[in-house]
Amino acid sequence: MTKYLVTGATGQLGQLVLNALSEKKILNSDIAVLVRRADAAAELKSKGYDVRMGDYSDADKLAAAFAGIERLLLISGSEVGERLPQHFNVIAGAKEAGVKYIAYTSLLKATSSKIGLAPEHVGTEEAITGSGLDYTFLRNGWYAENYLMALPQILELGQHFGAAGDAKFAPATRADLAEAAAVVLTGEGHEGKTYELAGDYSFTYADYADTIAELSGKQIAYVDMPEAAFKDALTGAGLPEPLAALLSNADAVAAEGWLFDDSKTLSRLIGHPTTPIKEVLQAAMAN
Repeated sequence: MTKYLVTGATGQLGQLVLNALSEKKILNSDIAVLVRRADAAAELKSKGYDVRMGDYSDADKLAAAFAGIERLLLISGSEVGERLPQHFNVIAGAKEAGVKYIAYTSLLKATSSKIGLAPEHVGTEEAITGSGLDYTFLRNGWYAENYLMALPQILELGQHFGAAGDAKFAPATRADLAEAAAVVLTGEGHEGKTYELAGDYSFTYADYADTIAELSGKQIAYVDMPEAAFKDALTGAGLPEPLAALLSNADAVAAEGWLFDDSKTLSRLIGHPTTPIKEVLQAAMAN
């Protein structure tokens, strides 16, 4: 039997990938998971997963953790600014261990994107293509769940702040993107391919505000701001300055289409339409 490994298995996306693999009737015993924390390891082990202890930053342990693995899903690290050396460690460990294939969760339109996260993803893609391993790049768009972070404030103030003008966004839920990862990890014919993955349904921030208004019965307006002013508003709300700068910049450059794609590649991969933002909002507001 093919042996799979999912990195970042305790994260939000990683857990959903494990669910998606289970739905494909892949036995838990055929799935290895890379885990950093002992408490998480115990929980996953109790479910029958092959738990491998390791950390993206600990190069020495990764090759041993990947022993016997044929197909590996590298979920990009969460430490912005540290991702490249961490990902390089994973790629080197995979090659040393004899892994045959890597699927990597990259960024939508990574090689041309002006979003600040892009360079680390591009560097990782280049390292993977240069490794000689078979690969698939899953260029994930923004998670639909990202837009829920400000929902309580929007409902309280009746305003949604941003710096995107009338830019179009086409996010996808983590569950839909996790399903795509499971498809390429377990399927055939995906080697050497790059998939631009976005939701089927697009919206502007004004549309988003209107949807919240429709669901809540409250008046909600979109308030557009210059990038610098939006950054200041985010830091004033308690976000760290680097994150505020990243989010405000992503809004500002979104007008050029970096968070929009209408190819419907994702829905073709998973075999059904992606989840609309209205359904995401309904679920969030029902809780």
